[in-house]
Amino acid sequence: MSPLLFGAGLVVLNLVTSARSQKTEPRSGSGDQPPFRGADRYDFAIMIPPGGTECFWQFAHHTGYFYFSYEVQRTVGMSHDRHVAATAHNPQGFLIDTSQDVRGQINFSTQETGFYQLCLSNQHNHFASVQVYLNFGVFYEGPEIDHKQKERKQLNDTLDAIEDSTQKVQNNIFHMWRYYNFARMRKMADFFLLQSNYHYVNWWSTAQSLIIILSGILQLYFLKRLFNVPTTTDTKKPRC
Repeated sequence: MSPLLFGAGLVVLNLVTSARSQKTEPRSGSGDQPPFRGADRYDFAIMIPPGGTECFWQFAHHTGYFYFSYEVQRTVGMSHDRHVAATAHNPQGFLIDTSQDVRGQINFSTQETGFYQLCLSNQHNHFASVQVYLNFGVFYEGPEIDHKQKERKQLNDTLDAIEDSTQKVQNNIFHMWRYYNFARMRKMADFFLLQSNYHYVNWWSTAQSLIIILSGILQLYFLKRLFNVPTTTDTKKPRC
């Protein structure tokens, strides 16, 4: 039984390894098949410490389209500056574009295959951490032209039209998902700002109320002292 289990484990491991390599790398084998086009996309939030920098790497094929958007949702610490610096580098390490704002986008066409680097720097804040929401990825408008021409020779006009329509619908749905994520980033940033203002107003109102009560007690105390007439006796009389 142990040799059978060991052989089955090797088969499963080979299947998992081939699936993972297909997700991020072009297909190797016959030249008739086009390279795999994986439109990976990510959206998550991350905390950047004061003066810190966080970098990410995203694999992309050439003739693709890279999009990257970010939104600073809140600050935690003594400073309230929400500006961050975002940069994008190509696989060779050259700078493609930069953005320094509370929110921004970096979009460009991928001219070469490799890992593209994205970095976020909290260099403006030395006494506060920032929470940044990220949305980035790569998408491709369609398969390669040569492969498309080979498929068109085998398919009739009806199937070709259905394929084009389906591709357009998929692209439109993908762009709608991008705009939805960008709107969600704005909504979360507004929510954190509203929550911060709510706590600020409550604490400030409480402090002002305590100051008003304390000042009233002090005024009453000093007014009572003005009208406090000391008792006089034969040995203790007020001086002129």
